[in-house]
Amino acid sequence: MTLERQSHLRESLDLNFDCDLAIVGGGIVGATLAAALKDSKLKILLIEAQPFKVAAARRQAYALSVLSGRVFEGIGVWKEIFPYIGKFCHIRLSDADYPGIVKFHTSDLGTEYLGYVAEHHVVLKALQEFIANCSNVSWLRPAEVIAVDYQHSGATISVKVEGEQQQIRTKLVVGADGARSRIRSLAGIKTKGWKYWQSCVTFTIKHQATANETAFERFWPAGPMGILPLPGNRCQIVWTAPHDRAKALQELDEKEFLAKLEYHTGGLLGRLEMASDRYLFPVQLMQCDRYTKSRLALIGDAAHCCHPVGGQGLNLGIRDAAALAQVLKEAREKEEDIGDIRVLKRYERWRKPENLTILGFTDFLDRLFSNNWLPIVAVRRLGLLMLHHLPPLKIFALQLMTGLKGRKPQLAQH
Repeated sequence: MTLERQSHLRESLDLNFDCDLAIVGGGIVGATLAAALKDSKLKILLIEAQPFKVAAARRQAYALSVLSGRVFEGIGVWKEIFPYIGKFCHIRLSDADYPGIVKFHTSDLGTEYLGYVAEHHVVLKALQEFIANCSNVSWLRPAEVIAVDYQHSGATISVKVEGEQQQIRTKLVVGADGARSRIRSLAGIKTKGWKYWQSCVTFTIKHQATANETAFERFWPAGPMGILPLPGNRCQIVWTAPHDRAKALQELDEKEFLAKLEYHTGGLLGRLEMASDRYLFPVQLMQCDRYTKSRLALIGDAAHCCHPVGGQGLNLGIRDAAALAQVLKEAREKEEDIGDIRVLKRYERWRKPENLTILGFTDFLDRLFSNNWLPIVAVRRLGLLMLHHLPPLKIFALQLMTGLKGRKPQLAQH
C-alpha cells in the first residue's frame, strides 16, 4: 500500500517535512489524538501496523469514564458512539459476601450517567470514519516502523510498507503503539513497575436481569471482578485471579464455569450464558521515567499501564490524547515548534503526575482487597463503612473514578 495523502497535504508543508506530526499506532488512543487535532492546521500522519478491518475486529470492551465521553463529545464523534454502547447509572462496590455494599448513584455527581461501556470496534470504527473526513489527517497502513532518527530540527522514521522501505520526515513523533511500544524502546526510554501475580479472564455474557444499568466491582481474595453492562442484556466481565487459577478458569468446562460465575455474581443477573470466548491476559503496572524527549511524546499504554480494577486504563490514554492535542494546538497558535522539548514538557507535567495518582490508586485497591489477612480485611471493611457514611469521601472517590478530578482538557469543558 502506498502512502495515502491528499494532494494539498504536501503542498501546505515545509519542503523538508512529510508531516508535522506522525502518530505511530492507530488504535483508539492514537486515533483520538488525530481526531482531536482536526482543526489544528497541523498535518498528521497515522502509521498503523494492521489493516483497518483487522484493527477494528479486536474482541474487547472497555469502561469509558464520564470525562472520556465529554472528550469524544468535544471532538464531535460522540454521537456516532453513544447509541451503541452500554450506560450505567449505578455502581455497586462490595467485598466478597460482606453485606456492607457501597452504592453510587448519578445523584452523587449530578450527571446523567456514571459511565459507559463500549466495545472496541464501536469506538475505533467511529474514530476511523471521523478521521476519513479530516483533510489534514492521512493513514499509512499496514506499515512497520523499523527505526527513528531524531535530529535537532525533526525526526526521520524508517517504515516498511509491503516489503519496501520508506523514509518519513516529521517535526514530532508520537508513540501510541501500546504497552510493548517499539517507539519507546527505540528511544531508549526506561520504565518502572512490576508484573502482578494475577491474570484477567475477560469475556461477555448474556443475562436475564430486568435492568442493565449497574456496574459492579466485586472484590474477592483472589482478585477483583468487574461487571460492566453492554447493550442487549449483555455484560463484559473482567475476572482477576492468580495466574494458575485464571488459566484454569479459562479452560474450565462451560457449565462449571457458569456455575462458578453465578456464585461470584451473587445471582444478581439471573441465569447466565456465554456470549463470547474467554480471553486471558496478564496484569502489570508500568510508568515511564519520562513521557517526552525532543521530537517525541508517548501517550496511552506506551507511557503507562495499570491494573484493570476500576476500568481506568483506556481512559488515561484518552486523557493523554486530549491533553497533548491541547498543548500542540496552543503551541501552533503561538507559532512555537511543536517538537521542542519545552513545549512537550507542558504535556508531561500535566499528565504524568495525574496518571501516577491513578496507578497508585488501582494498585492500592488491588492489594487491599486481594488479601485474606484479618487486620487488612478489618481495615478495608472500615473503609467501605466510611465510604457509605461520609458523603464527601464518597464523592471524592467517585470523581476520581469518573475522571472528574484533576485538570480537565478544554475538549471536555462543554
